[in-house]
Amino acid sequence: MDKQTFWKLIETARADAAADEVAARAAGLLALRPEREIAAAQQVLWDLLAESYRAPLWAAAYLINGGCSDDGFDYFRGWLLTQGEAAFTAALADPDSLADHRAVREAATEGVELWDESALSIAWRAHEAATGRELPADSFTISYPELDPAWSFDFDDAAETAARLPRLSALFDA
Repeated sequence: MDKQTFWKLIETARADAAADEVAARAAGLLALRPEREIAAAQQVLWDLLAESYRAPLWAAAYLINGGCSDDGFDYFRGWLLTQGEAAFTAALADPDSLADHRAVREAATEGVELWDESALSIAWRAHEAATGRELPADSFTISYPELDPAWSFDFDDAAETAARLPRLSALFDA
């Protein structure tokens, strides 16, 4: 499985499921594929998570969710994966563009957090459903890049955050 196929899987799941059921639907669709593709999907997922391991996106997640631990950032990026390739790519290019996302705007008015822990286990659940066994641990590797030191500031610093993420700050600090 490659990224393009993974994103098609997510888009199909998004078309057939409610927003909070995309990960489960994606796992169900993935379970219908050959075992080697299921295992390969886990590596693609972790590669996307590594690609999105960026301090500007973490600052955006911190602002959107009213704080964001290490695990919280993983779960936020899981949610972002379930939003599809266009939303994911746009957020990586410009995290402040999340201010245009419908769910982010709703989160600002309703005070809900955006996260999806289950998205991190799409391939695990698919493999177990398809084979009755756990996904082999050697199916994937995880390697996160260093965070950008230029974004090493206290995300609670409203002035600094507003200067870097003005549109999100306007939504969540208003």
